Amino acid sequence: MFSAPCGPYAGGLTYDCTARLATPPSLSQKYLLLVPHTREAYLHTLLTTPLNENKSVIIFTNRTHTANLLTHTLKQLSHRVTPLHSELPQRERIDSLGRFRAEAARILVATDVASRGLDIPMVELVVNFDVPRDPDDYVHRVGRTARAGRGGEAITFITQHDILLIEAIEKRTGRKLEKYIDEPGVSLEGRVVREMLQEVSEKKRAAVMAVEEGKNEYGKRKRKLQDKANKLGRKRRKVPPSSRVP
Repeated sequence: MFSAPCGPYAGGLTYDCTARLATPPSLSQKYLLLVPHTREAYLHTLLTTPLNENKSVIIFTNRTHTANLLTHTLKQLSHRVTPLHSELPQRERIDSLGRFRAEAARILVATDVASRGLDIPMVELVVNFDVPRDPDDYVHRVGRTARAGRGGEAITFITQHDILLIEAIEKRTGRKLEKYIDEPGVSLEGRVVREMLQEVSEKKRAAVMAVEEGKNEYGKRKRKLQDKANKLGRKRRKVPPSSRVP
């Protein structure tokens, strides 16, 4: 990804930091047209093909809820995955990046908080689980791979409702997205229909239940509300009797 550094000039003037933003020439950009309810099954199948099963991957979503649910679902399917989004406390964001950099997690599920300004190691595959609404966000996302002259691949999941967004992205980048072609000996659609759809649907239902029960991506219940209540209780106990209103 090629871009001028963002910031003010002397005297308070600013400049457009996206003016030179462009996709790397070594980046392969593809799209995969699918039906919305099969999206998770296609993703699971794509991540487990012979060419992709060992790749370092970032999956981008448009919403934190989607990122959270997708993280739970992929964990249910035995993927080594970690999340990164704005609702995570800063400490958990740092820990997630650390796991991804150390390859303890092969997959990072993220919102656009991870698309710019972060020191992320070599990423071989970027998947747009959701089509970004802003073409510049697309450029930032796919710029996580194919860095420093290396090759990389970006695959965008699209439905019939995303055509105008794709056209805007192609106009912005000056390049057409190519249709995803199956690897030799692998039928993505065939595997989804025959093998993956039912299993992934069951795992997604389990993930939905975990999210509704307030569990984090590791299956542990979140303690934010309880911690806040305990902290408030401690503060109240510290108030001296003389300061209380009779």
